[in-house]
Amino acid sequence: MYVKRWFTVVVSILMVMSLIVGCSSKSTSTKSENGKKTITFFYRWPNEPYKTYFNSVIKEFEKQHPDVHVEQVTALNDDYKQKANVLLGSKTPPDVFFTWAGEYGQKFIRDGVALDLSKYYQEDKAWSDNLIASQVKFFQKDNKTYGVPLFTDSKLFLYNKDVFDKLGLKAPATWDEFITVLKTIKKSGTTPIILGNKSPWAAAHYVTALNQRIVPQDVLAKDLSYKGAEFTDPSYVESLKKLDELRPFFNENPNATAHDEARNLFLGGKAAIMFLETQEITYMKDATFKWDSFKVPTIEGGKGDQGGLIGAPEGFMVHSKSAHPKEAVEFLKFLTSKANGGKLAKDTGMPSTVEGAVNANTATEQEVKAMDLIKEQPDMLIWTDSALDTRIFKPYGDGVQAMIGGTMKPEQIMKAVQDAAKQVK
Repeated sequence: MYVKRWFTVVVSILMVMSLIVGCSSKSTSTKSENGKKTITFFYRWPNEPYKTYFNSVIKEFEKQHPDVHVEQVTALNDDYKQKANVLLGSKTPPDVFFTWAGEYGQKFIRDGVALDLSKYYQEDKAWSDNLIASQVKFFQKDNKTYGVPLFTDSKLFLYNKDVFDKLGLKAPATWDEFITVLKTIKKSGTTPIILGNKSPWAAAHYVTALNQRIVPQDVLAKDLSYKGAEFTDPSYVESLKKLDELRPFFNENPNATAHDEARNLFLGGKAAIMFLETQEITYMKDATFKWDSFKVPTIEGGKGDQGGLIGAPEGFMVHSKSAHPKEAVEFLKFLTSKANGGKLAKDTGMPSTVEGAVNANTATEQEVKAMDLIKEQPDMLIWTDSALDTRIFKPYGDGVQAMIGGTMKPEQIMKAVQDAAKQVK
């Protein structure tokens, strides 16, 4: 009986070991399939319409490169981050992997995970010069380039023109005009602004925009740099006070509302204004009203950039341990060709970072308008939640969420942020 049990245990162990060996033999960097080189493509859009887009691009790439097979690995948003923590540090990491700009991507550069792509940019100017230069900057460090931007994104206030026209309102250009507009809308019985801040990045985008207008640019640059954060400048408190001025005009319980839920309510005409990403313009085809957009208003007395935009691109890196870096880069070049950039914009609504890809044939008039605004900017201020070490952003985001809920003051939030910044040094 004991022999039988022991035999069963041994067999079980051998089966587990065979599975481990089997899995480890499936190297994302070195394995071949039918004599082809296999590169693994790890990205965060397993849902439609993105899945169909990437499938079609990969199919065409493999057709034009018959010696290469592209193996897909996908995970959605937060699941992607968890999966990346495992895969990118494994012995068989993906050859090409998605990254956000800011601290998330910069950490891959500092840790030697991302391959220096500078030589590929220099060797193929016909390709690299067609990428919007201001968006490539987000993937650079010490004059070297470590990533390829796929699409870019910014933030604008989108508004219900039917409501504005009925009340005789115009898009505000200054903060004082903005507050007057909000008061008029609220008096009419319509919710002025809808916010879904169940995940605190949504309000953090407001903070980013207000910091851009109010905080001196050199101060922002220092505080958003790696290990440079202090957040002691009093203008950060002023930014939070401006956000607090908007609290009476938000929907009820914004912290209990998800961003997507809030957006659907906005599309259904339940609020007059929403702060939306430019890549979300594609959803406005479902709006029940005529609409338009305006930039974050200027703020009198603000010491920051009064005309800038916030936002950042998202893109891909090649793993430094890839056995097929040349093929991996070839795939990224193909993905960011003008033809596929236009296809990206048309099929998914993502604003491609390829020059001229977003045009009248691939996008709506409003999407083209938004891209033109982005291209006019030499730089965009990256989202605060992306720029900061997570240990600093957590008290910032959580604090803003608490302020919106009425349980925390601007000064208390910044004290918590300052304390966190000291721990990260």
